[in-house]
Amino acid sequence: MTKFSPTPNMLTLGYNLDDWHNYGIKNPITVDISAGTNSMMCLCGMSGSGKSYALLSYVAKMKLAQPDGEFFFADYKQDDGFAFMSDCKNYFPYDRSLEALDIIHNRFKARQSGKDASRNPVTLIWDEYVANILQLQAVDKKLATSVMGKVTDIILQGRSKSCKITTVQQRGDSIVYPAGSRLNFGIIVVLGSISSARSIYEMMMPEFIDEIKSKGRDFEQGEGVALLQGSKLHFIKIGAYGDFERMKQICIDALF
Repeated sequence: MTKFSPTPNMLTLGYNLDDWHNYGIKNPITVDISAGTNSMMCLCGMSGSGKSYALLSYVAKMKLAQPDGEFFFADYKQDDGFAFMSDCKNYFPYDRSLEALDIIHNRFKARQSGKDASRNPVTLIWDEYVANILQLQAVDKKLATSVMGKVTDIILQGRSKSCKITTVQQRGDSIVYPAGSRLNFGIIVVLGSISSARSIYEMMMPEFIDEIKSKGRDFEQGEGVALLQGSKLHFIKIGAYGDFERMKQICIDALF
């Protein structure tokens, strides 16, 4: 079992996969999420890959790493695993997901214009982002384009104003990340078996696919790859937190 580290501005993405399996050593893979760093995150994985658990652990760890941060959770599919957060004021289910985006985008624009001088971290976590956008494109293409434009604004320019986004989906299709914005994620995590999710790995980190395949291991649930700043590749295991109820409480605290 693993513990959350309260080290300021450092987010533990997981643990070195080889050290975990070969030596039983929990060697953390961490990333700086302080203001000005590119800590925009894209989390991908097929159903059953451990993506939802990883997301909850990341929300809790973000809160501990940045206690002055504001966090907003857009839950497009209203996953049962997130129901415990449903009473939180910064939880936005299904058709309210766009409200969460507008809050972050408006804050970003206010900071950009100089109307808002604050720089505490403001983070939108958007679960099933791709599914949400595809649904919008089917019913209102103009709205979908506007939404993607706001997301692109945050991904490309938000870090200097401490406005960030974490998108979560099965596949990070480029069609919902216009202007090449997908290439600007500083943190990309893909979880799940290389045999069943090969297309996701090829899509999200094509230049590393041979290295990923060379591991010769079919990742188990909660295992995969983290790519940092487009150049640093890590094979990771999420690991289970010993007190799941505490983790859920930290997530609730993050969204109140």
